Amino acid sequence: MKIDLTETTSSKINAALVQARRDIGTPAIGMVLTLVIVTDEENAYDALKSANDASHEHPSRIVVVVKRVSRSPRSRREARLDAEIRVGADSGTGETVVLRLHGELVDHAQSVVLPLLLPDAPVVVWWPEGAPADLAGDPLGALGQRRITDTYSSEHPIDALGARAEAYAPGDTDLSWTRITPWRSMLAAALDQVTLSPVVSATVEGEDENPSCELLAMWLADRLGAPVNRTLSGGPGLTAVRMETKDGAIVLDRADGSLATLSMPGQPDRAVALKRRDTAELLAEELRRLDPDNTYEASLKFGVSRLSAEAPAAPAEAAPATEAADAEAPATEAKPAAKPARASKRASAK
Repeated sequence: MKIDLTETTSSKINAALVQARRDIGTPAIGMVLTLVIVTDEENAYDALKSANDASHEHPSRIVVVVKRVSRSPRSRREARLDAEIRVGADSGTGETVVLRLHGELVDHAQSVVLPLLLPDAPVVVWWPEGAPADLAGDPLGALGQRRITDTYSSEHPIDALGARAEAYAPGDTDLSWTRITPWRSMLAAALDQVTLSPVVSATVEGEDENPSCELLAMWLADRLGAPVNRTLSGGPGLTAVRMETKDGAIVLDRADGSLATLSMPGQPDRAVALKRRDTAELLAEELRRLDPDNTYEASLKFGVSRLSAEAPAAPAEAAPATEAADAEAPATEAKPAAKPARASKRASAK
């Protein structure tokens, strides 16, 4: 069911939601959170589709905030709120409210969204692109326990990583970090099998200007305490990680974006599934946890100030990263990660 409301208010939207649930015969819906999507008209469709797909795992009320900025000076002064309500089959497993803000109301979006939040339920705010520099300081971001961005959608992704580190607040996260979860899990599992042979250096290979590659290099440098080099490839996305130990190299190579090969000293090569995931899968993973991600924080803050530094000689003994990929251990003192000069053009999307 779809209901269109023009020149409406938050109270009228709430009343329409209650009536819509009664009309379809489901007065009570077990929604576990409110997902607020802040986007523009161009990206609203794709973002809403991903959120609806993710709602099959996390039933939620989805509030899409579309800020409509008019070029007319008079229209910019005229505040107006239009809404589209979707319930039932048109809204995944929850319900959806699409808000289109006009005029001066654009600068007061939080006052419109606040009455539409589910009571006593967590709030997650997601910017598919165009995120503010300070997520927690943004009026809409301040409503959420979790704030999701995607630095790859930025015009300058590596600069965006630096901005995220400077303004980081507990609850911030990045889909570029989520993309490397399978890589971190696989590498941590491989290191658990060679604990007697510490890693002395590592290399991360992937596209130029790809924040996921940079974040993986930061994570390795932070956890291993060894120099990590960043090399470029044609992609797609992250293509290989090589970790040198005294017994030989551990190599995880994914050349086609789907199937990877894991090579370890003294063991036969094995094929592992390491496909590139779509936005809905990444979003669903982020919604599984609403507590601060300390590992992301440590990796992000470690790498930003040292990405361009020269790596020193490898230490004689470096502790292996035997913790799980999502371990919340505090950051240890580590050596800086090195990277070469970047290519002039950005490669294809991860």
